[in-house]
Amino acid sequence: MKRSEVSYLIILGIDPGIAIVGWGVIEYNGFKFKTLAYGSIQTPKEHTTQQRLNTIFEELTAIIQKYKPVAMAVEELFFNTNQTTAIRVAEARGVILLAAQRCGLSIAEYTPLQVKQSVVGYGRAEKKQVITMVTMMLGLEKPPKPDDTADALAVAVTHAHSGTSRLASYYNQV
Repeated sequence: MKRSEVSYLIILGIDPGIAIVGWGVIEYNGFKFKTLAYGSIQTPKEHTTQQRLNTIFEELTAIIQKYKPVAMAVEELFFNTNQTTAIRVAEARGVILLAAQRCGLSIAEYTPLQVKQSVVGYGRAEKKQVITMVTMMLGLEKPPKPDDTADALAVAVTHAHSGTSRLASYYNQV
């Protein structure tokens, strides 16, 4: 299969956060996955919010430039009870989306329910089940750490499953 074919994609998956941004880059050729890299961007809690957002922007931009994905899949926010944390995570998510936009990536967003459904086959799956399936599907020797990284890889797999389907291609043309 040639790189120029529609079914070949390099996808960057992102699990947004202010303290930890999980990321994973996979190659999907329509038939199988290949993990290119994964990790996390971690920001020190003693830094100001502005410093943390700058770190996320700069490190994510460097990852995009290094691996040259064509698409970025981001997990949508799940609101918890701490509004201050939710606002900071939303700010980080905005910086993440900005980095992708500036680098010319197509951007897709998936809910945690969609990710679990895609990876495990059950929308209410436990985190451990998601990690186990990501490890198996991507042929990793051991589960990715931290969990945010496994979540990012799961988001990338979700995009590969749904973003490359013939139906998705049809609707993107309309």
